[in-house]
Parts: sequence; C-alpha cells; structure tokens
Amino acid sequence: MTPPQPLWRGRVLAVLGILLCAFSLRSAVASLSPVVDLIGEDFEVSSAVLGVIGTLPPACFAVFGILTPMLERMLGIERLTVIALTAITGGLVARGFATDSVGLLAGTAVIFAGVGMGNILLPPLVKKFFADRIGLMMTVYTTAMAFSTFVPPLVAVPVADAFGWRFSMAMWAAFAFAGVIPWLVMMVRPGAPVVSAARVRGSADEDTSFAATGPIATAPTNRRLFGRLARIPLVWALALTFGTSSTMAYVSFAWLPSILIDTAGVDAATAGFLLSLWAFIGLPASLIVPVLVVRFQATRPLFVFGSLSALTGLLGIMLAPAPELLWLWMSLFGMVGLLFPLALVLISIRSRTPESAVLLSSFVQSAGYVLAAIFPALVGILHDATGGWTIPLIAVGAVLVLTFPAGLVAGRRVTVEDEWERRHGRW
Repeated sequence: MTPPQPLWRGRVLAVLGILLCAFSLRSAVASLSPVVDLIGEDFEVSSAVLGVIGTLPPACFAVFGILTPMLERMLGIERLTVIALTAITGGLVARGFATDSVGLLAGTAVIFAGVGMGNILLPPLVKKFFADRIGLMMTVYTTAMAFSTFVPPLVAVPVADAFGWRFSMAMWAAFAFAGVIPWLVMMVRPGAPVVSAARVRGSADEDTSFAATGPIATAPTNRRLFGRLARIPLVWALALTFGTSSTMAYVSFAWLPSILIDTAGVDAATAGFLLSLWAFIGLPASLIVPVLVVRFQATRPLFVFGSLSALTGLLGIMLAPAPELLWLWMSLFGMVGLLFPLALVLISIRSRTPESAVLLSSFVQSAGYVLAAIFPALVGILHDATGGWTIPLIAVGAVLVLTFPAGLVAGRRVTVEDEWERRHGRW
C-alpha cells in the first residue's frame, strides 16, 4: 500500500476548494435568521414564508441528494462542484437584493439547491483527492463547517447595523465565489495533479492508498447501482445515523429556545446563548471524530457516547429544567454533535471508490434529510396538540433510542461493496 503523502503536495488547490466549499455550505444557511427582523423593516416577511424557508433546507437537500449522482455522472464531480458553488454565490447575491418575500424565498431556494449538491459532493471529493489522508481531511472540512455554523450569527447583526442587512447577507457570497476558482483552475490546467482512491485496501476504517488520474472524473453511476444500495442493511444504518444527527440539529435550531423559555423560564437572550453553547460542541467534535474513526476505529464508542449523552441531556431538560442546570443539560445534549462528523467520515470509508462514495453520499443524505424534514414540523404539531413540551421531547428522545441499533451496525468495518458481494456476488 502506498504510504500517505504530505497533505499539500500537488493538492493545494484541492485543499482550498474543499475548505471554501465546506465553509460556504453552512454560512449560506446560518446567515439569514439573525437579520430577519431587520428585513421586516423593509418589507413584510410573513410567518408562512418563514415556515417555508425553515423547511427548505432538508427538503432541498433530500431532492438534490437524489439528483446529484445523475448530474455528476453527466458532468463530473469537479464541474458539478463549480455549479453548486455558483448557485450558492448567485443565490446569496440575489437574496441580498430581494425587494419582497418572494425574491427572498427564490434566492434562498437557489442557495439550498447548491448546498444540497455540495453536501453530497464533499465526501466523494475527499475520497478522490485525499484517499491517503481521509481522517485528516475530514477533520479539516468538518471543522470548517462547524466554524461557519456559529460565525455568521455572531457577526450578521453588527455588520447589518453598520452596512445594512443586504450587505450582511450577500457578503458570504465572496467565500462561495472564491471556492469556484480552485476547481476552475484544476479543470483548465493541463495535467493538474489529482489524487484518487483506486480501491480501498485493508480495513474499511483505515486510510487508503491513492493513484493519479486525469483532471476530470465522471462517475459511472446508474440506477442499477443506486438500487443495490437500498438492499444493503449497512446503507440504511448509515442513513439513520445521519438522519438522527440532522433531525437533532433542525429540531434544536427551530425549537430549543422556545422550549427553554417555556420550561425553564429563562429570557430570550439566555436561551440564545444556550443554543450557541449547544452548537459550539460541534467544533471540538469535528476536530477529533474523523481521526478517532479513521485511525482508531472508534465508530461504535463515539456513537454510544454521543447518543447516551444527548439522551441524558434531553431527560434533564424534561425532568429538571432548573436555570442553573441548563448549561449542563445543553452541553450533554450537544454531544449529539459527534454524530454529524461521524456520519460524514463513514460515507467516505464505507465505500471503495469516489464513484461509489457519490452514490452512498446521495442515498444516505437524501434518506436522512427526509427524516430531518419531518421532525421539526412534527414537534410543532405535538406541542400544539398537547399544550406542552413533554411529548415533543419524548418523541425526539425516541429517535435517539430507535437509532441505537443502526449506529452499532454502521460501526461494522466493511464497505458497502463488501456487503453486497457477501450477499449477492460481484458488485
């Protein structure tokens, strides 16, 4: 097996392209809600529009999770990455120039279409260019995503106060536009170095060897291979693990402040701080999880620790919502942030090639985001029906409990190709 190569050797553009893409996926999503009140001073943004915007991310992610493999097969992974980042750039600029709620909604839809494609493409890009450094590169890019989750809310309002809400929202387009440049250079430069995994060797939890290929890779994905994934239990285990992580995130951002205000009697500022504390746990998780999985095969211990800690935090919020204990419960619940980088790195190491990683990423994220799209609305329905938060919190906790067997299955050190060949023969 070829020994790992220095991260930057021949891959500077790929590192920059992946980092800027990862940063843009989260900053594009997190930069709107802090300035909604300021937008409302210029034109009306109804609750219905805000509700649609709230459901757009997982819905778009699910739809484009299905479409991305077909587009990638026709265009190649680098070209489609350029298209995704261009859509994010254009959507952010358009949203900044919106003059009514329809324009705001249209710009947001374009952004989330690009983000939906980018979500699917990032794990295969890591697989292709950094097959010898999967753990390190997954750490780098998930950290960029975690960083871009809490930075926009911190700076959006001060920038809007100084330069207006339009600039505050549109300025994030600069990062997405910058992310286009490395991929364009690699596509047009003859002989641009590309590092690709020819085939995973050894354990499915080990860094793998790489081989040079051409600058554009068009994945031979098709409906037959996509259909095979639906028949592999490991794939559904990965989808449920990812879906649980996404469900916890979207439920938390939608409802946790209201839950804390109603159950613990804290004010809105304190509830916002506690939500930031919950989100911040994802930063150290993104730093350590990929390395622990790839180097030390710690998938199952990480999943068990994250799930049980999150369940304990939820129980604390339900049973002992004293203000002085909320920081503890939110910190424990925040440990569910371990599941997001865990799911992403598993997409890369549970497939042999970048081509199958595209398929697996598409299937896992599409199925997972369907679950994530359902639960924020379900929590609201249960709250309206019961007049309290106990039943909604029990429903959220039930997701963690029911997903527990799937997390253990996802910890099996095999690839989806191995699973198929063991059951059905040649992949």
